[in-house]
Amino acid sequence: MLSSQANRVMAVGEWEERWQEDRIGFHQPNVHKMLEAHVDKVVAGRTGVRFFFPLCGKAVDMKWLADMGHSVVGVEISEKAIKQFFEENNMTYSEEAVPGIPGAKVYKGSERNISLYQCDLFNFSSAIGGQFGAIWDRGSLVAISPKDREKYAALIISLMAKDCRYLLDTLLYNPELYSGPPFFVPDEQVHSLYGSSCDIELLQSVDALTDRTRNWGLDFLTENVHLITLKTS
Repeated sequence: MLSSQANRVMAVGEWEERWQEDRIGFHQPNVHKMLEAHVDKVVAGRTGVRFFFPLCGKAVDMKWLADMGHSVVGVEISEKAIKQFFEENNMTYSEEAVPGIPGAKVYKGSERNISLYQCDLFNFSSAIGGQFGAIWDRGSLVAISPKDREKYAALIISLMAKDCRYLLDTLLYNPELYSGPPFFVPDEQVHSLYGSSCDIELLQSVDALTDRTRNWGLDFLTENVHLITLKTS
């Protein structure tokens, strides 16, 4: 079933263009319901957890977590998205170069512990940002080019601290009807990407078909949320 999307390539510039033109239907003005429902499972009683947001956009989820006392590191290619995040949340920020990634910048919130790196996700590493106690992947795995998924999973696993709790949101639909993004990621692929080094638990599966996604030509859309943790043995 994947075959119809296997060769679809999302160039980094394509995402920058979407932000520039405000074609950001994927941006949600409220905290994501799946994060809200499962945040206790992700935090697991810890305080001051370091959260990683791959392809973070201007997700309001970041401020929500920072307001709870957690710290947030995001990676986003669009400078516009990062600046809008701080401006729309009335936060001041500083801007500095990132040693180790030519041309990259990091924007640091002054009032909250939020650092957003403007760079290609695949140029980011634990050498740059350390490891994380939690990851919220709402629109990242489903947004990257399907052919990059192995490389993506390897990067994410390298960013996971031993106690990391990784919340992954995926979408199931008929890829013959819609070319993406967001792309179709079957559960068996989640297991093939992460299963050798991680335990995977399906936390919730909901019908996510809306008028907007029906307009893509879809006849069903299921949103799955998985909790992924490193195997201890």
